[in-house]
Amino acid sequence: MTTEQLYQLYLKHPVITTDTRKITPGSLFFALKGEKFDANTFTKQAIEAGAAYAVIDNPDYKAGDQYLLVEDVLFALQDLARHHRRQLNIPVIGLTGTNGKTTTKELMNSVLSQQFNTYATQGNLNNHIGVPLTILSITQEHEAAVIEMGANHQKEIELLCNISQPSHGLITNVGKAHLEGFGGVEGVRKGKGELYDFLGRHQHIAFVNCDDPVLVNMALERGLDPIVYYGESDTSSLVSGKIIENSPLLTLEWTDKRSERNHAVKTQLTGEYNLSNILAAICIGLYFDIDPHRINAGISGYQPKNNRSQIMQTATNTLICDYYNANPSSMAVAIENLGRLTAKHKVLILGDMFEMGQESAAEHEAVIKKALETDVDERIFIGPDFAGRRAVGAGRNVTFYTTVEEAIAAFKAHPIRNSTVLIKGSRGMALERLVELF
Repeated sequence: MTTEQLYQLYLKHPVITTDTRKITPGSLFFALKGEKFDANTFTKQAIEAGAAYAVIDNPDYKAGDQYLLVEDVLFALQDLARHHRRQLNIPVIGLTGTNGKTTTKELMNSVLSQQFNTYATQGNLNNHIGVPLTILSITQEHEAAVIEMGANHQKEIELLCNISQPSHGLITNVGKAHLEGFGGVEGVRKGKGELYDFLGRHQHIAFVNCDDPVLVNMALERGLDPIVYYGESDTSSLVSGKIIENSPLLTLEWTDKRSERNHAVKTQLTGEYNLSNILAAICIGLYFDIDPHRINAGISGYQPKNNRSQIMQTATNTLICDYYNANPSSMAVAIENLGRLTAKHKVLILGDMFEMGQESAAEHEAVIKKALETDVDERIFIGPDFAGRRAVGAGRNVTFYTTVEEAIAAFKAHPIRNSTVLIKGSRGMALERLVELF
């Protein structure tokens, strides 16, 4: 089965699934393999559930014409997506970065959707399987696409660029995350820079935060051209902006550098660290000639979800729910933001950071020190990695719990009330279990 033959079947059956629980009549089922499963064994079940065809790579499971044999199912899925991308004559904006990818993607989608039929990555479908599935969800009716690309080791972004072939690209930032897989901070820089490498080879457009010297240097050392700049600085080429209110929702004032006209927009986001994410979305909107009023509608209409910088009002507290994930870079800016907020009683609740490798002890210690330097009233750390560095906070207003269960018991016995509370930690800590206690 060649890619072209498979593509002709895809055009007739454009719904792709890799999960037998999500089979819809007439869909194409791709039997992927994982560390603990081989979906070839489920192909009969997929056909019985209504799939038109099942793509397999084990000839033992070919039980008729509905079973399409390929050499490798994953490669076939990626090649199919790459082939489909070549048929799409629309702007495809590739997006990666250490922090802020999903928020920026959603903001860009909200802005672009004010004028174009836009498709953006759904959920966390941003890896070697999710990106092909995203590309294959784009139809001829779509006028623009935003593709989020995640990675935890080098060469991953290169692969995802070769599949999605972005015509435009943006790196939100380069920080400390997935250090174990990338092999340190320099490895992260190289890995994220693979997006710039692709854009440079094809002379495609890069959107760059002019206030981030790391990103500017990465772009210039690759000779990227053209570059469209955005940022707080007035030297930006398309949009500059600043926060005029953070209480805790952000209000921005931004300037269209082409006309030097000023605009203000109230957002549903918290955290000064989101300024660059918002300006990136505004920059994209201006680049594609969307009216500033429509751009503001896209920004103000975006409601954060999935526990990313999400504000929650309870009967007695204001919660900043930011526990979708955490790394040293995102921890630092989240702590700084809480310190800057005007609130009567501010509480930090921080959970362990995962995938830190050999840097784990030093990075957890640095977060504790950052919290001690910040103007908050209570500092609470949860998890064995933080607890292992409890000596750093000795004699200070700091509390350590080795497990979430210990913290839950303590909060039940001594409830936190009338406070602004930041809850942040890696996804594996499952800190959402704390919310009902506030």
